[in-house]
Amino acid sequence: MKTYGGTSASGRTRKRVGIADFAVTADGAVLATSGLGSCLGIGLRDGRAGVAGLIHVMLPTAPEDPPNVAKYADTGIDAVLDAMCAEGASPDRVRAKLVGGSAMFEFDSQDEPIGERNVAVTRATLDRLGIPVDAEDVGGNSGRSIRFHGDTGDLRIKSAGTERRI
Repeated sequence: MKTYGGTSASGRTRKRVGIADFAVTADGAVLATSGLGSCLGIGLRDGRAGVAGLIHVMLPTAPEDPPNVAKYADTGIDAVLDAMCAEGASPDRVRAKLVGGSAMFEFDSQDEPIGERNVAVTRATLDRLGIPVDAEDVGGNSGRSIRFHGDTGDLRIKSAGTERRI
């Protein structure tokens, strides 16, 4: 897990999450990532414990023994949840927010677009773990950047000159 520190405009600690990476906070830090095209940003939070995590996955399913579990939705979500539980989260209280999964490029292919597959595998993984999805902003054809506030669960999205929150 590589994180890059700093502070947000509100003075909160900020942790930058790279591609195929994740971060966890138990101190209300703002977790931020950018470059969410077909990639998916998954924010997880246990509000009672005050523990949150953010992962930036690139691909839906991992090969056997992947060198970086955070690169894949099916293995990365488990890794974030484990790290959150080590900080005091309880799996039965964790809730999710999803952002990304765009169709950034058109390919002449019969396969389902990677963004759609990322979203489908993420939903299936969260369902397997019993984690409900509270909000999502997925699909479309534009990239997104997000800031996930660990203390409140507020997730702010910047995309194509607009900003909104879920």
